[in-house]
Amino acid sequence: MTAVPFIVGLGGTTRPGSTSERALQVALAHAQAQGCETLALAGTQLPADIFDPSRPERSEAARLLVDALRRADGVIIATPAYHGGISGLVKNALDFTEDLRDDARVYLQGRAVGCIVCAEGAQAMGSTLASMRAIVHALRGWPTPFGATLNSGAKPFGGPGQPADAAALKACEMVADEVVGFARMAAALRALSR
Repeated sequence: MTAVPFIVGLGGTTRPGSTSERALQVALAHAQAQGCETLALAGTQLPADIFDPSRPERSEAARLLVDALRRADGVIIATPAYHGGISGLVKNALDFTEDLRDDARVYLQGRAVGCIVCAEGAQAMGSTLASMRAIVHALRGWPTPFGATLNSGAKPFGGPGQPADAAALKACEMVADEVVGFARMAAALRALSR
């Protein structure tokens, strides 16, 4: 890790301004306000090509994603809940972490991963958050203790003449706080062990 933590956010949908994309923006803005360098890869910035482990060729979007995750000190993922699980777009992006399997830091090893789920129903939020945390564990990442679940039907980020919900903003910021805090603790521990 460099002196300035690098936090990568990925998620959203192909619909610009989706609830999950806006949640990701709020979380990354909060990390940036704490002195972090951030990069958002959302919606159409994520690879459209399906991950295929048998093909070494990668699109520009896939290379950018893998390079960013390789450098990342922390990751924030925001996904809509589709049928009780994470979206195919987000899952496909996470599948590209397989390209990190031979790195010194394998997959998401040693990195906190903040999870944000947006759904119109409580049941979908819970199952999707559990699914995302299981995926992060499989990728050797550390899911943050707090995971944000937002009711997209309640328009948590407001709309014309409607203010944003303070609790939704705070939830996204708490995810960022935990990712940034973990990144800084990990850096301090590495510095002590030198």
